Amino acid sequence: MAIVPNPYKTTGFLGWIDDRFPLTKLWKDHLSEYYAPKNFNFWYYFGSLALLVLVNQLLTGIWLVMHYKPDAAVAWDSVEYIMRDVPYGNILRYLHSTGASAFFVVVFLHMYRGLLYGSYRKPRELVWLFGALIFLVLMAEAFCGYVLPWGNMSYWGANVIINLFGTIPVIGPDLVVWIQGDYFPSDATLGRLFSLHVIFLPFVLVALVVAHLIALHEVGSNNPDGVEIKKHKDPKTGIPLDGIAFHPYYTVKDVVGVGVFLIIFLGIVFFAPDGGGWLLEKPNFTPANPLATPEHITPAWYFGSFYAMLRATPSIAGSALPGVIVMFGGVAVLFLVPWLDRSPVKSIRYKGKLSKIALALFTIAFVLLSYYGMQPPSPAGTLISQIGTIVYFAFFFLMPFYTKLEKTKPEPERVTHAAH
Repeated sequence: MAIVPNPYKTTGFLGWIDDRFPLTKLWKDHLSEYYAPKNFNFWYYFGSLALLVLVNQLLTGIWLVMHYKPDAAVAWDSVEYIMRDVPYGNILRYLHSTGASAFFVVVFLHMYRGLLYGSYRKPRELVWLFGALIFLVLMAEAFCGYVLPWGNMSYWGANVIINLFGTIPVIGPDLVVWIQGDYFPSDATLGRLFSLHVIFLPFVLVALVVAHLIALHEVGSNNPDGVEIKKHKDPKTGIPLDGIAFHPYYTVKDVVGVGVFLIIFLGIVFFAPDGGGWLLEKPNFTPANPLATPEHITPAWYFGSFYAMLRATPSIAGSALPGVIVMFGGVAVLFLVPWLDRSPVKSIRYKGKLSKIALALFTIAFVLLSYYGMQPPSPAGTLISQIGTIVYFAFFFLMPFYTKLEKTKPEPERVTHAAH
């Protein structure tokens, strides 16, 4: 079989590789000749930071798996062994546990930027859908990992979340037993969640990230103005007039973002890895005990908003099924966003007052839901959570109306940018 001629002016070892693998092509297509809008701002750090945290989770996870034992009888002891006897084991464990929270912080902010600037609009619907799938898989991955230390909050958290499937009519109780492999969280449950956390879900997550990036680079990046830079190209070179090469301009910019992020991230890892009980709950510093329920069973903070929706939804005939539907609906509605926004413009910069008020109320509601989802149940907390849940869903389901009715500003033909 003849070797395809190398289309690039590369020689030596690199030329030998390019004859057999599109290394230079990949570099040019996705970095040095991938032209991104020249008006990226602060909000565009979080995509690359999410990739950085993903790498951290994969690498630290590999080291932790070398010493962790997915056995209900010794799982807790194996974590203690990692923390006390494995060289740098405590640092690796805290890099991983704090990394889980950091992952959600940057993903939340990354998705929020998408809502700000309309990054879900045509032609980027698939980019958004892949991102929503990444978020869904990330939640499953985080839940499985949360259970693995087999602390008391991990145990009871698994018990509460898995038993939510028991609310499904007819098949619910059998489904719970099938998922757990037993009538209560046990060694079989731990083994299954370990397999999902270490093998299946990471592969799915990485595949979705690759698909997300491929889809993004196929249609091009959005920008704070929501203007398509491909509409205006240099007639000779075909390069967008409002675009600059991702490398070296944005790789350098991202290095600055990574530096700031690592200062904050490592500061937490070294000086406050439990985050005052927000990142690692106090009941999780004791072994799992089926006979000792924690005073308040709460999820990890990044599930707080959805857990608040669950608790705020009234049950029907003693069934928590309505709350379960609302909780999962809070994630499912994200997949509809590209078709809910009917505004003639993409960016919040040019949308009307209704969109800006709606986004502000949504932001406040999400923060309050996240907070009260971590607090003990109370009448005031329940009322605020109910209002927050209504506002959360109203933001999405009323979007076709307020985005179509409001008066918008004219969108510029080209991106607005001032050198700095």
